[in-house]
Amino acid sequence: MAGGGFCKLPGGNVVVALTLPSPVSEGCRVRVLVHAQNRARALTRLRNLGLRAVYLRGNAEPPSLDEITAVLHHPDGVIWRTAPDDVRELWHPIRALLRSAAHP
Repeated sequence: MAGGGFCKLPGGNVVVALTLPSPVSEGCRVRVLVHAQNRARALTRLRNLGLRAVYLRGNAEPPSLDEITAVLHHPDGVIWRTAPDDVRELWHPIRALLRSAAHP
């Protein structure tokens, strides 16, 4: 089960944050952030990237202000890093995670 949450921005868009099992290494988790028009579109963006079993139930782990800032400043609007968060680790584009999963 993935933990996650969302935050509605003043302009109406949302930032969705999900903590998911890593597709690269067993036992590890990743924190994924998505900027989209609404929650449904955020989840659709992830499903279209190949993360099929992604659901958001509740708002137990909403994105922090730092996470919101990070995803808003990324051109793709979809980023990740290992969880639990290590502030020394930079955010990565989602393509880096999916590429690693495709070529173990």
